[in-house]
Amino acid sequence: MVLPNAVLFPHALLPLYIFEPRYRAMLAWALEHERMFCVALMKPGVEEAHTAEDFYQIAGVGLIRACVGRDDGTSHLILQGMARVRFAGFNQEQPFRIAEIEEVRTLNSVDADAEKLSTAALALCARMRENGMSIPENLDEQLQQVSDPAMLADIVAHAFLRNAERRQSLLEEPRADLRLRSLIRHLEKEA
Repeated sequence: MVLPNAVLFPHALLPLYIFEPRYRAMLAWALEHERMFCVALMKPGVEEAHTAEDFYQIAGVGLIRACVGRDDGTSHLILQGMARVRFAGFNQEQPFRIAEIEEVRTLNSVDADAEKLSTAALALCARMRENGMSIPENLDEQLQQVSDPAMLADIVAHAFLRNAERRQSLLEEPRADLRLRSLIRHLEKEA
């Protein structure tokens, strides 16, 4: 599924409203199979993704956690991010794309500053919240329990970053330490 302004991170929940016929067909297919599909970000300036050049090739793959169909054929669903993936090719283009994917694994490098960076990211989140940004209930408590810097970066990026290209750059960064450092720079720009 190619969308403008939507990036699916691992560990994040993304609510979606499915109304286009091609995505209705994709949802039906996904529900009959593994209950999973990818969300890819459309590139800036593109109004409709006609070719693979129109969207980023690293995306989030998610599991359909809940799906409520409506009488008019539309659906509301919750997609839970499971992993970063790279498109390796497409087996089908119409009515929806079916891609061959490769997981983009996080490279956990030893960073002596990981705890300091995590604390700095959480402090920026608190500042953004104090400046009026609304966040999901209980997110503060959940973030305090996250000890993995890569997971923290993903959850914070999903909840706090508003710029889609900044979010995409974090999705594409395989190294956990660099992802957290980039997140802090982006939060400072948006705070």
